[in-house]
Amino acid sequence: MISVYAIFCFIYSSLVGSFLNVVIYRLPLGMDIKFPRSKCVTCEKKIPWYCNLPILSYVFLLGKCLYCKKNISLRYPFIELLTGLLGLLLFYQHFFHEQGSLKFFIYFFILCLFICHFFIDLDHQILPDSLNIILLILSVLHTFFYGDYMLSIWGFAIGFGATLFITELFYRLRGVQGLGGGDIKLFGILGILWGPQIVLNIIFLSCLLGAIIGGLLILSKKLKRDEPMAFGPYIIIVSCCYLLFPQYLTKYLLY
Repeated sequence: MISVYAIFCFIYSSLVGSFLNVVIYRLPLGMDIKFPRSKCVTCEKKIPWYCNLPILSYVFLLGKCLYCKKNISLRYPFIELLTGLLGLLLFYQHFFHEQGSLKFFIYFFILCLFICHFFIDLDHQILPDSLNIILLILSVLHTFFYGDYMLSIWGFAIGFGATLFITELFYRLRGVQGLGGGDIKLFGILGILWGPQIVLNIIFLSCLLGAIIGGLLILSKKLKRDEPMAFGPYIIIVSCCYLLFPQYLTKYLLY
């Protein structure tokens, strides 16, 4: 019986992943994410439903548009598969535990917003406020059912207040914007979700990860030293690790 639920969960999660592709593409451009129906970005012909099935359509079409035969970005099936697999992982971690079904849905939709933030920031170097607002609502909901109010308040104070203070100080001393407003808001929301101790770890690890990857990109000359770099993806990577594997990170990093 569990296997049937798991299959349904994977199909459902990959369908949500297909919708995330729409959000990632349209939201930064100010387009309506509900209408009109998806179309090929090259020939602009509307995609029929049978060519819009998560993962399967890409395989059957051999990665090409049905009409113009131009290549379809591999990102689309990747996000669908990623969302399906991560949704399945959360399902096994939470769904059949006590009060786990609610936690599964909260964590799953937080994860979906993380995926959107990751790719939107990569493409446009922004973390949209509309996504952060939904994340805020889900984080408050998580605190209401599973968290500690005082820890969430302190987490927000550190995640938002401390990073805002450091960013302002850095700007006054160096005249350079260290973190964007979206990054600071995201840290504040993560503080509400997980409290001060974990958000401090996320700040440290995301900065470390960003410094390592940024350094490698500079050394390989794929990024100029004075060129701005999206920081949101590093926050998201570390946050996803805490969401999916909290027992390991808590054990080795908080004590």
